[in-house]
Amino acid sequence: MRIHYLKHVPFEGLGSMEDMFVGKGCELSRTCMYEDQSLPSIHDIDALVVMGGPMSVGDDDEYPWLTLEKEFIESVIKRDIPVLGVCLGAQLIANVLGAKVSKNTHEEIGWYPVHRTDELSDRRLHNLPARFDALHWHGDTFGIPEGASNFMASEACANQGFAYGASTLALQFHLEMLPSHVHAIYQECGKPEKTDTYIQGLEEMLAPAEKYQQARKVLENFLDAFIFHKMTQ
Repeated sequence: MRIHYLKHVPFEGLGSMEDMFVGKGCELSRTCMYEDQSLPSIHDIDALVVMGGPMSVGDDDEYPWLTLEKEFIESVIKRDIPVLGVCLGAQLIANVLGAKVSKNTHEEIGWYPVHRTDELSDRRLHNLPARFDALHWHGDTFGIPEGASNFMASEACANQGFAYGASTLALQFHLEMLPSHVHAIYQECGKPEKTDTYIQGLEEMLAPAEKYQQARKVLENFLDAFIFHKMTQ
């Protein structure tokens, strides 16, 4: 399986997903959008992963490559190629599907629980827990596109994840991050001030080692349900 991923900044990559993909025998390739690298032919990929970043979906004037990226994501979705968007990647998917992306009422930074809603109930969710802790680092939120199912929520953010069609998955939260990635974002994006109920400090984000392990297990189930299932068809 040929998996291509899009990076928006040097410090936000696949994280723990890289080992998972390699372990499945996948062929990995990437486009570093911030280096103006060319996007691949849509015929050369079997799945697309769109990672996070500190910019917003409407920052095309500052980041002109966003326009091309959104066109590419839309074309991939139209061809029913599996797509996973994480944080900014999820917001980009929502945007190209016609939903609004805007500031959330709260910034959400740190480990906070997310739970499943009743809007999606099918075989893809059989191995997913109804509630789990996830790492968050976002100030924006997405609306739910027409035809999509909003099936994840948190106390601070009503729209945490949606599924569109058979193989498009958008997740506002992070399950792929390792402590080293949290360190990097903390340094690169500015140290968050605890001015909101849903903002943790660096020590709180790094302390729960077991949460990173649990997040990895949940992520494996998400990938099996929305990405790797194509390998067995």
